[in-house]
Amino acid sequence: MYFRKVITSIPLAERIRPNTLDELVGQEHLTGKGSILRTAIENGRIPSMILWGPPGVGKTTIANIIAHTMQVPYFQLSAISSGVKDVREVIESAKEHIGSVLFIDEIHRFNKGQQDALLGAVEKGIITLIGATTENPSFEVNSALLSRCQVYVLKALTEEGLVKLLHHALEKDASLVALKPSLKETEALIRLSGGDARKLLNLLELITSSFPADDQSKLITDAFVMKVAQNKIALYDKQGEQHYDIISAFIKSMRGSDPNGAVYWLARMIEGGEDVKFIARRMVIFSSEDIGNANPNALLMATTTFDAVTKIGYPESRIILSQCATYLASSPKSNAAVVAIMDAQKAVQQFGDQPVPLHIRNAPTKLMKDLDYGKNYQYSHLGEGNFIEQEYLPAPLVGKKFYDPGNNLRENEIRKFLKDKWKGKYKY
Repeated sequence: MYFRKVITSIPLAERIRPNTLDELVGQEHLTGKGSILRTAIENGRIPSMILWGPPGVGKTTIANIIAHTMQVPYFQLSAISSGVKDVREVIESAKEHIGSVLFIDEIHRFNKGQQDALLGAVEKGIITLIGATTENPSFEVNSALLSRCQVYVLKALTEEGLVKLLHHALEKDASLVALKPSLKETEALIRLSGGDARKLLNLLELITSSFPADDQSKLITDAFVMKVAQNKIALYDKQGEQHYDIISAFIKSMRGSDPNGAVYWLARMIEGGEDVKFIARRMVIFSSEDIGNANPNALLMATTTFDAVTKIGYPESRIILSQCATYLASSPKSNAAVVAIMDAQKAVQQFGDQPVPLHIRNAPTKLMKDLDYGKNYQYSHLGEGNFIEQEYLPAPLVGKKFYDPGNNLRENEIRKFLKDKWKGKYKY
């Protein structure tokens, strides 16, 4: 029997958040002695910046430390819930305190209009912008705003750093000190956190509040962590083996035309906080690799899904991902496109760089025409049914069939079309 003792409504990660660079775990390349960011902070002249790195590595903490160290007004917005109106209100407030710090979490979720609203205030120095993003700012932050910011890349925390953070929490947090837990093993905590310091501390707090009432030792072991975690959280390690096992199960469920299996494994990824782009990207690949011309609309659906979830994010993206996954699982299947390109690549490797037949070469200059480039090429649209039989493969590969349409309604139509055009040449 487990019980949950509510220690405080403030999460552990927030209770022990560092106020100085010396207390920060990790990111020594930016904040260590003599580093570029530390020097800027110590000189009191920090640029507007984008902090780019994985979740839970200290982006928000660095922004807080900067504001605390420089003793300037500090505003914080989340791009998930804020709009242009919120940005403008902050800028108006900041005009009374030039040099105020505005921290925007997940700035990559701001659209162009929202990002443009920041430009003037950043350029004039009304605010010092600190944006945090887990996405490549070169793609997700517009160039005008990016040119006004310094980009700092944050690294994933090492195992040593995560263990140090655990000991720091147990030694410095008043609630944990009073509880007196003993940290015997750390592997499970670190693996389940996926390198995310915030997730690690939340997990530590969950574990320490789950000791049985009669447990006097309060030992934190790998076995105890896994037992509590299996009861309390969805196990999903975005960096480890289970990440690949679950995406494999998801793909194979769709390939096997089982929308029920597909949506279950999709739910496992969603509950584990998997990147929506990763899921959508795999469905785009699947739509060609496993469906292809059996249902050409599958690729349109998948690419539209990728675009939609990129703009929207969680939680609404789960519905779009579910629609696409169930559609792909329920579509007729064909791997003819992937087989075709694999066979063609093998031919390239086997026969080397074969010359392009003269009649289908490009001839933009007189010299090329004199060398018979393009000579005797027949423009297909002048033929009956927009088709004229001629050779498109180099000599060693004449008559070689790479694309063999699958046995499904759509590709059977394609096979009939090709057989009608090419007669017995490719044996369709």
